[in-house]
Amino acid sequence: MSDQRARPASTAELEAVFRRELPADRWAAAETAYALAVLHREQGDWTVSRTWVRQCLRLLDGFPDETEEQIATRRTAVGGVPLPGLLHEGVVRARFGDPD
Repeated sequence: MSDQRARPASTAELEAVFRRELPADRWAAAETAYALAVLHREQGDWTVSRTWVRQCLRLLDGFPDETEEQIATRRTAVGGVPLPGLLHEGVVRARFGDPD
């Protein structure tokens, strides 16, 4: 029996997850937006990747970031994409540059 968790999610699958998370859990949505930015970048779609970077940054803007507890990711990966241990504007900009 194969382990379905090992199969990376498609961008369409992750976008559906993002739409479900956004109204219910903004932090989870920020993590998923980060994963979508990574996936699109890996696929060479820089324009869409930057769109997801901007979305991630908008979501993170509403969260406190004074302590490591406040910026620690809750998941180690989303859709097969590893997440950084800490997620905040500086990490996102260091990994993707300025999205504008």
